[in-house]
Amino acid sequence: MSGVDTGGAVPDEATGGQEAAPETGVSVLTPRDVPLGGPRAMTVRRTLPQRARTTIGAWCFIDHYGPDDVTLTGGMDVAPHPHIGLQTVSWLFSGEIEHRDSLGSHAFVRPGELNLMTGGHGISHTEVSTPGTTVLHGVQLWVALPGEHRDAASDFRHHAPDPVHLDGAVVRVFLGTLAGDTSPVPAFTPLLGAEIVLEPGATTTLATDRSFEHGLLVDVGSVRMNGTPVRGAELGHLGPGHDEVTLTNETDAPARAVLVGGTPFEERIIMWWNFVGRTHEDISRAREDWEHGTRFGVVEGYDGDPIPAPQLPTTRLKPRGLPR
Repeated sequence: MSGVDTGGAVPDEATGGQEAAPETGVSVLTPRDVPLGGPRAMTVRRTLPQRARTTIGAWCFIDHYGPDDVTLTGGMDVAPHPHIGLQTVSWLFSGEIEHRDSLGSHAFVRPGELNLMTGGHGISHTEVSTPGTTVLHGVQLWVALPGEHRDAASDFRHHAPDPVHLDGAVVRVFLGTLAGDTSPVPAFTPLLGAEIVLEPGATTTLATDRSFEHGLLVDVGSVRMNGTPVRGAELGHLGPGHDEVTLTNETDAPARAVLVGGTPFEERIIMWWNFVGRTHEDISRAREDWEHGTRFGVVEGYDGDPIPAPQLPTTRLKPRGLPR
């Protein structure tokens, strides 16, 4: 998915943070609506980045979309676009997306299956919902690569995790380790990513790495994270220092959420368009390379023109992130 914010690491309008509840340590971030473009733009709900928080571990971008009736919106049709310095993580709840990239990868994103693409020094790709898709619903997340790996070789991985059945919950671990399961997909920093479905009224307690901070994006229902309510489309944040997280479904229907986590990302970054860099020059060079058809390769099999890069702002881009 192509980002649409071009003003630096955190857009000015991203103001949805709240203070952590003192009794639980959980803060709640509210989303803002972002249209992805076009006459029938599909709107996504963006909870990361924003002023209150730019990263959770190395997770630096969270878009949540759907349920989206593609007969009304046209679905997803994202033309070739570039990435540097990050990994894209695609996870669906319903529908299907066709992925093509400049490595020659051709894959499908389906519910319960991870597609992870490493941009590193540079990659380009397309994302198109398939003709058989009627309802599109899922999340798109980005992971910032640490400085020593930000120019890593491009890569693409697919993984379909087996469900882990707990008392009152089903967990699918797509990155890291949780509930006794470990994803085989490697990461450049300590990370966690998992889908959790809670039965009506159920409570489950999950052992967590106390060096991690965690974020809980609620997709369906309302879930208490260590006692703090997190409603649909909101993102609960819990800082490091906790050995477990307790999730309670407050509703009489199944609730679904995505739990992400990682060790705090101790680097300042610039997020502009589809790029993660450290300096204005990083971003400017990547933009010029994209506009001149170098560095990012070619996506075969997509009928349409690449997305042109937006203009850089007249002021220098500055890294943001710390302090917390």
